[in-house]
Amino acid sequence: MPDRQRFDEEYYRRHYQGPDRVHSAPQVGRLAAGVSGTAAWLGVEIRAVLEVGAGPGYWRAWFRRHRPAVRYLSTDVSPWACRRFGHELRDISTWRPRRSFDLVVCQGVLQYLDDRGAADAIENLGAACRGLLYLEAITRHDLDEVVDAARTDTRIHARTGAWYRQRLQPWFVQIGAGLWAARSAAIPLYELEGAPVHSTLRRQSSAARSGSRAARPGRTGLQAS
Repeated sequence: MPDRQRFDEEYYRRHYQGPDRVHSAPQVGRLAAGVSGTAAWLGVEIRAVLEVGAGPGYWRAWFRRHRPAVRYLSTDVSPWACRRFGHELRDISTWRPRRSFDLVVCQGVLQYLDDRGAADAIENLGAACRGLLYLEAITRHDLDEVVDAARTDTRIHARTGAWYRQRLQPWFVQIGAGLWAARSAAIPLYELEGAPVHSTLRRQSSAARSGSRAARPGRTGLQAS
């Protein structure tokens, strides 16, 4: 269970306003546009979005501006952030939504949960997602090789990428660039669009797809010049 009081006004001032801020509104806007475009490319119609750990609400702001018809539920574990930005107070490690969503956003949340909390959160995310999950979680490798430790909140639970993949695998297929497709959606992926899939899982996905969704047409966009 996260320390809710840790994510107070001072936390947001440092990580979202000062020189150590993690993301700006324009950056998240470009990310949201990319995720939305990829969803359309894969044939996923985004009608309802759940955001876990919504923080300053940059994702929600983009959807309200560019996809105003989308139903958007923003949640956070921080009482301060919920009061300031208008989210519902929810802890994804203990809360499972009663309805499902076409897109679930979980950016920078899981690393703050202990192993039990993170595992439970992944199960709740899996149950809530009927389409795509956008997931960002800092791993042990990221701390060593990717992030700037002087500007990053490193008071996290540093786990391996394999730890996350093992728990995500029953629920999702990794597409790439932070996107995961819900297995229940049976979204048809070309072989090189996603992470390698065991042949048994590929057969199961093919069987589910034949009962729920038409195959995607072949794409041959290159024309002779």
